[in-house]
Amino acid sequence: MKPQSSRFYLSLAIAVIICGAFLIYRVTKQSPTSTTTQAQITEKTQATKATVAKKTTASESKTMRTPIDWQKSSETKPYPDLDQVSDFWVKVDLKKNRTYLMSGDKVIYTMYSSGGSYHHDEETGKYESYTPTGTFYIEPERGDSFYNTSLNEGANNWVSFKDHGIYLFHSVPTDASGNYNVKEAKKLGKKSASHGCIRLSIPDSKWMSENLKTGTKVVING
Repeated sequence: MKPQSSRFYLSLAIAVIICGAFLIYRVTKQSPTSTTTQAQITEKTQATKATVAKKTTASESKTMRTPIDWQKSSETKPYPDLDQVSDFWVKVDLKKNRTYLMSGDKVIYTMYSSGGSYHHDEETGKYESYTPTGTFYIEPERGDSFYNTSLNEGANNWVSFKDHGIYLFHSVPTDASGNYNVKEAKKLGKKSASHGCIRLSIPDSKWMSENLKTGTKVVING
């Protein structure tokens, strides 16, 4: 009986080993497939996001006027009717040289702009714009034109957002005769160039001066 019993247990052990090896083979073979499938899903998701982002960028670029023309509106579409806009505010990105008209968290119109030149601040040790950053509100002061004799520079279509006539949204700069400074105007939307105000194209500045109500929130990021 013992030889037969030994053969039985030997056969049982061999069967267990074969089953175990088969299961390991199945798991090993399926694992890469699962990993590959997950990788394909991730790749498709990323591709979809990239496509959406590309479409959004393309959609925005369709209405932005290129090349930049400081004598024309920044976009080819009409300016928004603020009577139809809820939660309206203005966002300025000094580094991107853009001013955004906002409805909540949605951009409804983009303007080419140029804020204050960057300089080295001795107190902070950082390069900062001459334009103050933070949250401000449109002030009552506004007008058709001005000329600053100390800076030998003026502008048209202005409206104040800080210090009651000191920091303004206004057109590209003018000289003492009221002529536009073409050299400075060509910097619009491309680089920071002002003494602290936000420069805009002629039509954009006119729209801002005429349509921004006193108390409108302005957020400036630098």
